[in-house]
Amino acid sequence: MEKHRKIIETAWDNRNYLQDEETQEIIREVIAALDRGELRVAEPMGNEWQVNEWVKKAVVLYFPIQKMEVIEIGPYEYHDKIPLKKNHQAHGVRVVPPAVARHGSYLESGVIMMPSYVNIGAWVGSGTMVDTWATVGSCAQIGRNVHLSGGVGIGGVLEPLQATPTIIEDDCFIGSRAIVVEGARIRKGAVLGANVVITQSTRIIDVSGSEEVVYRGEVPENAVVIPGSYTKSFPAGNFNVSCALIIGKRKESTDKKTSLNEALRDHSVAV
Repeated sequence: MEKHRKIIETAWDNRNYLQDEETQEIIREVIAALDRGELRVAEPMGNEWQVNEWVKKAVVLYFPIQKMEVIEIGPYEYHDKIPLKKNHQAHGVRVVPPAVARHGSYLESGVIMMPSYVNIGAWVGSGTMVDTWATVGSCAQIGRNVHLSGGVGIGGVLEPLQATPTIIEDDCFIGSRAIVVEGARIRKGAVLGANVVITQSTRIIDVSGSEEVVYRGEVPENAVVIPGSYTKSFPAGNFNVSCALIIGKRKESTDKKTSLNEALRDHSVAV
């Protein structure tokens, strides 16, 4: 989509081009490609992730060219610029009322949405459960066979453009009311217990060995994580500051559900 990319880049540098019908059509085509899963804001490249900045620009530019409209669905009424996704049955997606996925997000076949929310630019993989009142923010990338428990908050990242979106990789379990924001990355198979908060600045401390190992902005593969705190000195005195503690590893197993249950039981992790 080289032509699309060039027109998006031009409109990004000069917003006057947003008045041009061809530019508007190109922006809408990019959003439609996101909606179909043909484009992604970020995609795995080996063990790392590549951010497609021009696609994020298209998402940002989509808002000013859209007009507010009333959307009526049964007894519900909405007033917004972005339409909702349609044809869930044809795409093999289960959506429980009043769950909402915006146009420009992508749900692979086999996704289950309980009453929850998926924002524009997000990508959600097959076999993933987005549980009740969980939210998937703009451009977040959620892998396959992930469980986002009740009330989980996955943050969106649109700007700065070079920032990697929040990423939850395959086979992760995110416990109730956990929060992952600011482009943090949860690697494959990791388990976050209830109320864990992961940001780019959160200290993620592996306490499972003889000496602590500190990570920031990223939880390693198969790590089992619980909320914790550490003491920090301030001018007013010493106070406890929130952190995340890696207390062990989920066992490598072909049976991910059994492995998860063992991890939760062995480490007494609340979900």
